[in-house]
Amino acid sequence: MSGRPAGGRAGAVRQENRGGDATRPRSDGRSVGIDKTPAAWIFAAMATIGLLLVSNVFMTFAWYGHLKYKSAPLWGVVLASWGIAFFEYCFQVPANRLGHGQFSACQLKTIQEVITLVVFSVFSVLYLKEALRWNHAVGFGLIALAVFFIFMKW
Repeated sequence: MSGRPAGGRAGAVRQENRGGDATRPRSDGRSVGIDKTPAAWIFAAMATIGLLLVSNVFMTFAWYGHLKYKSAPLWGVVLASWGIAFFEYCFQVPANRLGHGQFSACQLKTIQEVITLVVFSVFSVLYLKEALRWNHAVGFGLIALAVFFIFMKW
């Protein structure tokens, strides 16, 4: 690797990329190769999913946790939800930033929605004490079918 600028931009340095020539720009304008080794891909995918899982727990409490406290003033609930949502964003944004090198934006959104349904289902049963019924299972099954079509390489 030489220290010469890549692509004619002053200060831009192309890093070696063992998985091909795919690069992504950094905030400082330099390009950095995306490590496409299987271990790196698995780590990035699992880290993305883990961050999205934590994010969705915060999101679910921010959006639906107040339903057990209907007597609380709305302005207080909104402020509390914003406070909780801050932590959601602290996990969601890094998850999307990390995952976008491994997944397309559409795939990332699909992963997030599936995680949201799983987290919400658990939350609904354990926290809100609402039962899941057969029609919910059918709907979730159709969403799983959508995941298949989104991730399938055609």
